[in-house]
Amino acid sequence: MRIAQVAPLAESVPPRLYGGTERVIAWLTEELIELGHQVTLIASGDSHTRADLIAAWPRALRLGRPRSDPLAAQTVLLDLMADHAKDFDVVHCHTDWLHLPLLSRLNVPFVTTLHGRLDLPGLPKIVERFPNAPFISISENQRIPLPGANWLGTVYHGLPSESLSPSFKAGKYLAFLGRLTPDKGPEAAIRIARESGLPLRIAAKVPRSEKGYFKEKIAPLVDGNNVELSGEVNDKSKEDFLANAIALIFPIDWPEPFGLVMIEAIACGTPVIAFARGSVPEVIEDGVTGFIVKTEDEAVNAIKRLPKLDRRRIRMAFEQKFTARQMAENYVRHYQLLLHRFSTGIHREIEPASVQGRFGQLGQLTNSN
Repeated sequence: MRIAQVAPLAESVPPRLYGGTERVIAWLTEELIELGHQVTLIASGDSHTRADLIAAWPRALRLGRPRSDPLAAQTVLLDLMADHAKDFDVVHCHTDWLHLPLLSRLNVPFVTTLHGRLDLPGLPKIVERFPNAPFISISENQRIPLPGANWLGTVYHGLPSESLSPSFKAGKYLAFLGRLTPDKGPEAAIRIARESGLPLRIAAKVPRSEKGYFKEKIAPLVDGNNVELSGEVNDKSKEDFLANAIALIFPIDWPEPFGLVMIEAIACGTPVIAFARGSVPEVIEDGVTGFIVKTEDEAVNAIKRLPKLDRRRIRMAFEQKFTARQMAENYVRHYQLLLHRFSTGIHREIEPASVQGRFGQLGQLTNSN
């Protein structure tokens, strides 16, 4: 199968430091090649891949210097997509909504994985505008705000089984990994660590828009001893950071669409203590790969129960559900479904109940053909 992977231009593929979406695209691209598919990656020119690379912009936008106009870069990306879209059996986009007007008019099979939160104003209008555009969600919970979207399926993220090595020894500190934004819960993580009497290490990106929040709320709490800030981590330092932790603290205060850091932790054999928001109940098996809690007090109590968990079993749970190979195989199945629908002119499946309500018995016959 000839497959195009279209990446955002904010980060390279894979990213140098932070960048969950681009990291997933890199893993997916490599696994699709391993499965024998012919893959083209449309991304920033500083990306590294075994796929054929079409450079939409010389360097990734976030770390590129001098800074580029993102609209200019996206304009070039769209033009390249227009030039090459018909060269592929499937165009797989990870660029949110940007490409919908273009690809919807080119009459090519394409699908979009939505990586972000979907409970934002205006998104239902986009879904209404493009009723036949097929989407893949990264968790079932992510879909809730947009039930009317043309959902092709759900594919959980996966990472290469050899990319992070587990440690089966007891850790030395609690870990927090992610963006330093209020919705990720770094303040809660600090309070939980202090209440438990354990040191907390923070490896995190400070978004430009959140520098004021960091300076006011987080920096005064970092003492370099009980609360230590490590900054952003690369792949190697991430393994050391997570594998040597007692647990990953994931006290999110938003509907997390997936939470890649959770499966990175369990790949290292490290349990996760996470708040019951968004995708958490789909990713963490309570009492096996960690504990799902509702409050900070419950999180502190969960820390006391961590010795009951088996770090080998945690790693095994990762291998059973969240590898890059499983992710790629699931995507291939959805590509095949997409091509079947495209060849038969069926753009989306209609729920039998809704058809029955509008057209009576005829609806059942139409849906079965």
